[in-house]
Amino acid sequence: QVQLVESGGGLVQAGGSLRLSCAASGIIFSRNAMGWFRQAPGKQRELVASITSAGTAAYADSVKGRFTISRDNAKNTVYLQMDSLKLEDTAAYYCATIASTNYWGQGTQVTVSS
Repeated sequence: QVQLVESGGGLVQAGGSLRLSCAASGIIFSRNAMGWFRQAPGKQRELVASITSAGTAAYADSVKGRFTISRDNAKNTVYLQMDSLKLEDTAAYYCATIASTNYWGQGTQVTVSS
């Protein structure tokens, strides 16, 4: 079965940093493009960053220059380094494969305070 376990969220002040991790199992991790998504209350889930199997990254305009996605295929883990956090980054963060977003973990909450 597919399992995705997100971790690393928490409460942080604006301008601070967090590093999120997503540990995957049940997939051939190295063959899958991965993405980080977020969902704030009352809003639709949105893609904030993606990384291909070859390591090419892409970002939503709202996080470009502040977030960095990376992957460690040996650990079946994708990371999201979040710097210069803003209040509007507050959301539950999830990871999933780009090809099929049928499976989600429990998410990890990021709350940015002023």
